[in-house]
Amino acid sequence: MQGAFIEHIHILQQLGADTTEVRLPADLKDMDGLIIPGGESTSILKIMGDFGLMQPIKLRAQGGLPVWGTCAGMICLANHVNSNGMCTLAVMDISVRRNAFGRQVHSFETELSVPALGQEPYHAIFIRAPVIEKVGASVEVLAKLPDSTPVAARQDNLLVTSFHPELTKDIRFHQYFLSLIARK
Repeated sequence: MQGAFIEHIHILQQLGADTTEVRLPADLKDMDGLIIPGGESTSILKIMGDFGLMQPIKLRAQGGLPVWGTCAGMICLANHVNSNGMCTLAVMDISVRRNAFGRQVHSFETELSVPALGQEPYHAIFIRAPVIEKVGASVEVLAKLPDSTPVAARQDNLLVTSFHPELTKDIRFHQYFLSLIARK
């Protein structure tokens, strides 16, 4: 649709996964998992609406399809976003604040502890990133910033990251997502 999807495709192919770009509802038919990439959430949601993807993605996610939202993709999955009137897929019980760190110039990189990925710290790249302000009871926080702000979470078949794993050489989050697909 829009955003950093090519980078995700390259990593998934490196891991031996078959990939397909989703542009129309028919493209979802035989999907085992879906990544909604980083980019611009308003644009992604508008394109989803214009091409009739909102309802089919929402229904598939509610039906158990593993879906991973990175940065803007996280905003797309959230039940609540701090922007007035933003219509999201509303499938994950999280509240998100867009552009939580400010403008592009305030983008940053940091090491995160992500126990679900092992002992080694995860190098995370935050670009005009959102953060999770509130999580529901069924949401597991996977990573936090040093100030305890959640930046990665999982709820059943849904995975979100505030940062961009597709822009690093560390493939562990992609492996983790593929493990969610294998469990279904």
